[in-house]
Parts: sequence; structure tokens; C-alpha cells
Amino acid sequence: MTSKDTDQSPQDLEAMLAQALSSRPGAAAAAPVQGQRCGLIAIVGKPNVGKSTLLNALVGQKISITSRKAQTTRHRITGVRSEGAVQYVFVDTPGFQTRHGNALNRSLNKTVVGAVSDVDLILMVVEAGQFNLADAQVLSLLPASVPAVLLANKLDQVHRRSELAPWLRDMQQRHDFAEFVPMSARNAKDIERLLGICQKYLPEQPWMYGADELTDRSDRFMAAEIVREKLFRLTGDELPYTSTVIIDKYEEEGELRRIAATIVVERDNHKGMVIGEKGEKLKRIGTEARQELESLTGHKVFLEIWVKVRSGWADDDARVRSFGYE
Repeated sequence: MTSKDTDQSPQDLEAMLAQALSSRPGAAAAAPVQGQRCGLIAIVGKPNVGKSTLLNALVGQKISITSRKAQTTRHRITGVRSEGAVQYVFVDTPGFQTRHGNALNRSLNKTVVGAVSDVDLILMVVEAGQFNLADAQVLSLLPASVPAVLLANKLDQVHRRSELAPWLRDMQQRHDFAEFVPMSARNAKDIERLLGICQKYLPEQPWMYGADELTDRSDRFMAAEIVREKLFRLTGDELPYTSTVIIDKYEEEGELRRIAATIVVERDNHKGMVIGEKGEKLKRIGTEARQELESLTGHKVFLEIWVKVRSGWADDDARVRSFGYE
């Protein structure tokens, strides 16, 4: 649904909201075209609004890790979905950081800014009915030349839908959004409807990836991400966000994958949190990561994990780059 006119009456806004909520999957899709369609779609938003969950749902397979901890996504991750004559190339980005100005956060924000500059469509993800300073800072990054869809995520958590209409009026006044899509990233019908909407903005051109490709990231990269996901999930809020994972070795031996990984923390007491009593926490991180890697690769995995302290690494530009950040 379009949102070009910012002077709608309350009744008009209610009608727009009702239409968006009741649209059938695929109803917004463009008519079939000759040849292939393909384009880049950036997914942006503040931390923890569900961008990675959305990317995984759009692609149809987990390619971006998730956790409750802010800054879970730290890289530009491309996810690919190919259906019929259309190839959607989604670009997941880190949440735009406003609280700390260290080298790691500067790197993450640079990734966000770069992602929105050369795409065909932007999906700005916000929590339905909410908008704060962090959302506003992301909104300020959107170029006027690229169509943007306001994606009101976590609709299932809104108890009073009637409050969305005045919120929508406010959002329309903030930016000339091409469309408004209330949804839940965990709802398959909502995902199908969103794909239909995205299709309209993709140019007619050859595909960028093979029909069976799901991401541009390597198995080595995915191994680091999966270990980091288990690290964050199993340590909860006690471990600061300035922890990362480096893959020291990734070797393929027939049906076996030998992986050596290092968890990097900033302080000795952080190392103790990761290892846990009698090494139980680190053992569990390794076990859960190995099991998921075996499922992902379809091969047996031998995984070794060490924990090392590198004080102040997140505020050291050279070390941030050496750890694989842009």
C-alpha cells in the first residue's frame, strides 16, 4: 500500500491499516514479465528489531545468527531467494550504533551506510507502534533516491491495533515511504506477502547468483558466526558485547570438517565467564555449535575452541580490521 499523501483523515488511515493487515499473500505482486528480475534489497533498522530473523525467513533458511544481545549481526550478510523468474538479493546489516563510538561500532555503522547507497529497495524495520531516537538516526540515513518500505515488525506483540493508525500518520510525516507493511517476521503468510511487494521494485535484468545459492558468505564465515551465536546465547547479558570469534583453521578432509576457533574477550574475568565452572560452559558452546555446523554442512565436524584475552581490541582500528571487520 502506498503512503504518498500525508494529509489523510483518520478514516483514511484506518482504511489503509485494515487493507495492509488483510492483504492476501502475493496480492501486491507485479504482473509476470518476460525474462528475469533481480535486485538488491537492504534490511536496516536499530539493534534488536528482528532484522536477522526477517532475513532468515525471507531466504527460507538460517544464514544470519540471532540472539537477544544487541550487535549480534556485525557484518553485511547477503541472503538470496530465487523463485520463478525473480531473484531477491537481501542485504542484512548491523543495527546502527549510537551508544558507543569505539572502533568496532564505527566499523558497524560504516557497513550500514554503505549498504543503503546502492540498492533497489530499502526495508526499514521498526517495531510496530514504536519509534525512538535510535530509529530516527537510522531513518536519517535513507537516501531520497531509493524507495523505502516501512516494515512494522512484531505486529503479533501489539495488543491494541487501533493505536497503529495515528502512529502511521506520524511515520508518514517523517519520511516519504513508498509502502507500509505491518507484519510478523515469524508469520509465513506475511513473508510471502512481503516478497510480492518487493518484486515490484526489482529491475528486469539477469540474476546475480546461481539458482541454488543462498548466501555469498563462506562456510568459514558461517562457522565463526555460529560459534558466536552460541557464545551470546549461553552467556546471556553477563558477557559484554565486545567479544568475537576468529576461525584459525577450517580444513576439509573428505566427509570431515576440522575447525579451530578462538573466542576473543577483553578481560580475564570475561574468559572465566566463557569457560565456566570446570569448563562446562565452553564445552556446551562447542557442542551446540558443532551440532549446528554438522546440520548446516551435512558433514561430520571436529571443533576445537580456545579462549584468549585481547584487552581493548574493540577500540583498536587495526585489530578490528584484522579480526575481519570492514
